[in-house]
Amino acid sequence: MNIVQTAFSGLCIIEPKVFPDERGFFYESYNQKVLAAAGLSTVFVQDNHSRSVKGALRGLHFQKGDSAQTKLVRCTLGEVYDVVVDLRRGSPTFKQWLGVTLSAENKKQFFIPKGFAHGFVVLSDLAEFQYKCDAPYAPQAEAGILWNDPDLKIDWPIAAPIISAKDRQNPQLKDLPPDCFF
Repeated sequence: MNIVQTAFSGLCIIEPKVFPDERGFFYESYNQKVLAAAGLSTVFVQDNHSRSVKGALRGLHFQKGDSAQTKLVRCTLGEVYDVVVDLRRGSPTFKQWLGVTLSAENKKQFFIPKGFAHGFVVLSDLAEFQYKCDAPYAPQAEAGILWNDPDLKIDWPIAAPIISAKDRQNPQLKDLPPDCFF
């Protein structure tokens, strides 16, 4: 695995070594020892899998406090544009966003530490998105940021995404209560 550090502390893009042949391909999608050697020591306790149509935007989501989650995300069918927003007070990238294209073809993964809001939009006709979490889902800790917050100016590559009623109700970053920051 090639682990690419981003400008955001702890946030990494993981590029697996892929072994293709006439039958298809093989790659190691997770290796705790390799990640730990790179300083990404996390014990994952829950796997999630979503399927979404083109233009579907999920996010921006996070869990607050002791229920915050580190995630390892990837797209196993189709293509998505994956976005994170840094909510860590004192971070040099506090309140900034970063986006990366994840696809079944490029097989890249995004390692997202606690303290980030996360979301993605589907670029292909259909996409399946999988993620590992180091803490279980906790509905009482669930929070979010409005996907098109004018202060964030996220450059989403879809003009009119399909958004759930719940995600349309998320507050802007400036309106988040103090307990939403890390």
